[in-house]
Amino acid sequence: MELRKIAFLETYTLDNDAGIMGAILVTDADTKPLEFRVTAPIKPTNFQRTLYGDVLLEHILTELVSVPLLNAINEQIDLILVRDPLFLGVNEKQGVRVIRVSNEENGHVKGTKSAAEILPSSNGSPKILLETSKRFESELAEIKSNLASVAEHRNLIEPFDRLKVACEQVHLQKTGE
Repeated sequence: MELRKIAFLETYTLDNDAGIMGAILVTDADTKPLEFRVTAPIKPTNFQRTLYGDVLLEHILTELVSVPLLNAINEQIDLILVRDPLFLGVNEKQGVRVIRVSNEENGHVKGTKSAAEILPSSNGSPKILLETSKRFESELAEIKSNLASVAEHRNLIEPFDRLKVACEQVHLQKTGE
């Protein structure tokens, strides 16, 4: 698998309980932007909170953020990087591998059923923990190898920071602030 196009998938929780926005940034292997998409704010009702209970956030991230954003992008992507472990459920919905990346100090999330690998740092950024769901765990070593070549010269966490700022800017434009 050659990594030509990587998608970074993230959410942004709006202030004052105004909802959750989802965003996807598709980049080339140098993390230069190729495509950006964002959802409208998603604000569950009290009734939805009651019906979904503990699985509400997973439902929002998988069904209302991930699937629509992945269907909306025009670029053919090779890999999807996420920070929230709830996004790993997207692996069951489509065929592009979803990999959770986190700083080594954040560690493995307890209770997740995923395989993990450590991506060493050579550019001064922190070591990265890679995780995926059981469906793609056999491919994790190959994915690690491919991401290592990107991580040699790019910080794989930094595009998520760009996504947060972009979501803030989109929200401010829509609210007229």
